[in-house]
Amino acid sequence: MIDQPIRPAATVIIARAAAPQYEILILRPTNAAVFAGGMYVFPGGKIDEADADPELINFISPLGAPQLRQQIALGDAWQACWVAGIRETFEESGILLAYTADGVLANTQAMNLDQARAEIHDGTLTLKALCAREGLTLAVDQIHYFNRWVTPPGRPRRFDTRFFITSAPLNQLHRHDGAETTESLWISPTKALDRNAQDDFGMMTVTIKQLETLNQYQSLTSLLTMAGGQTDFPYYAPVLPVAPAAGNP
Repeated sequence: MIDQPIRPAATVIIARAAAPQYEILILRPTNAAVFAGGMYVFPGGKIDEADADPELINFISPLGAPQLRQQIALGDAWQACWVAGIRETFEESGILLAYTADGVLANTQAMNLDQARAEIHDGTLTLKALCAREGLTLAVDQIHYFNRWVTPPGRPRRFDTRFFITSAPLNQLHRHDGAETTESLWISPTKALDRNAQDDFGMMTVTIKQLETLNQYQSLTSLLTMAGGQTDFPYYAPVLPVAPAAGNP
């Protein structure tokens, strides 16, 4: 069997304050999706060439101290990773992680962005063009690099995914697109893991592992404090067994 190529990707874990534990946004791709069909996932997808467009630097917020550390860990791909996470989150959930010209996070309830969302998805509009048209700056300083996972061999799609954590903008509503994603909800890590254990909430292993880590935190404040204070960024890649040398058992 020929293994699938590994594609770079970015995923954003969006959290909001709630009690007794904060909640995260989970999406359910259509059952027909080749990757994670019918499973609950975080917003995200593959990195496109346009995400590395050098001109996008003009539409990216200045990096805060946490992001400067994270930029080093991400290496040369830092811009493409952050931009892809923002773009895919907008396409899949309708949440736009960007500032308006007056320096506040976008209030999408006062903006008609549904058409732009569809155009970015089908490639007729770039995120750079949207930012220029709407006077937006991508809120990279609100998004924390968390860790990196590589899909194991043998899957129909394989990704090298950088995971990020951010807080949900206050003046935005999530809306799954009804095509690629057919359901979306806010749920605490504890409830998501409990439902998965009861076979009521299908998730991939990587999602479960992320939730197990996130479940160590009870409040949005503690989660963001952890994410912003990280100096070590775990990298999880499958270790393949070494084939025995000829003549050895």
